[in-house]
Amino acid sequence: MRLCRFGGDRLGVVERETVRDVTAALDALPACRYPFPAYDVLMANLGQVVARVKEVLPEAPAIPLADVTLLSPVANPGKIIAAPVNYQKHLDEVKGDRQLHAGNPAHTVTIQNAGLFLKATSSLAGAGEGIAVVKPDRRTDHEVELVVVIGRPARHVARADALRYVAGYCIGLDVSIRGSEDRSFRKSPDSYSVLGPWLVTADDIPDPGDLDLQISVNGVLRQKSNTRYLILGVPELIELASSFYTLYPGDVIFTGTPEGVSPIQPGDAVSASIDRIGTMDVRIRAADASGAAAMSAPAAGRP
Repeated sequence: MRLCRFGGDRLGVVERETVRDVTAALDALPACRYPFPAYDVLMANLGQVVARVKEVLPEAPAIPLADVTLLSPVANPGKIIAAPVNYQKHLDEVKGDRQLHAGNPAHTVTIQNAGLFLKATSSLAGAGEGIAVVKPDRRTDHEVELVVVIGRPARHVARADALRYVAGYCIGLDVSIRGSEDRSFRKSPDSYSVLGPWLVTADDIPDPGDLDLQISVNGVLRQKSNTRYLILGVPELIELASSFYTLYPGDVIFTGTPEGVSPIQPGDAVSASIDRIGTMDVRIRAADASGAAAMSAPAAGRP
């Protein structure tokens, strides 16, 4: 099932070029009061919500996909976790390009030595909200990635059991300002973690280790690879992350980007695709002087 969040925090099921508004299914969620949970309530109760969605779907209003503004399918991730240099060819290109490593030796070590890093949750954006470039005087790059969404608490999970903890998968854009600073700092401005265009539930992707992924900018192909080339695959990443901290429902893991990272600038149109998920279209603009939140644009996803 493809679940999207759109408009005023409405819930939808994507069927080809149509969104069925199943917001009524959110009545399956438990009531929450302050202090609110430190995890995503929808992801924690996804099974109950999906069951309710199936009940309301036959009578759910249909809206053209092109007419909705797609938000991040995960509203409240407690953690945005990211895997650096997790494709060998990307590690090789970082080592060979000073614009990418910026003279910082920490940017050229293997993921086994670098570990994972965290991005600010305030960097989260949906496909329809776009990317706002905050440092136009510095190189800013696209990085297309498979994103894993955690569905239940996970601590010290063995890789053999890891996929049981997955709620679903999305396309991710890990936007990166190039420089010598720590990754978490350079990759955490507002809108620099794009998630979408929707969540594909885990039952629709039994093997996340064999998915083609690619990204084009203004119609020109920039990155193209397959998740089989991940150095640490999805099970290994969950094992590693859960060995350091508890993963909670709604936590997301950006699994890493392949070779071909390159600059983006205001006015660009980015199109990212992953097998079995779909295509996510994202517009690039300059951040306004006030630092206001990302503006919305319709559509932004294709099956």
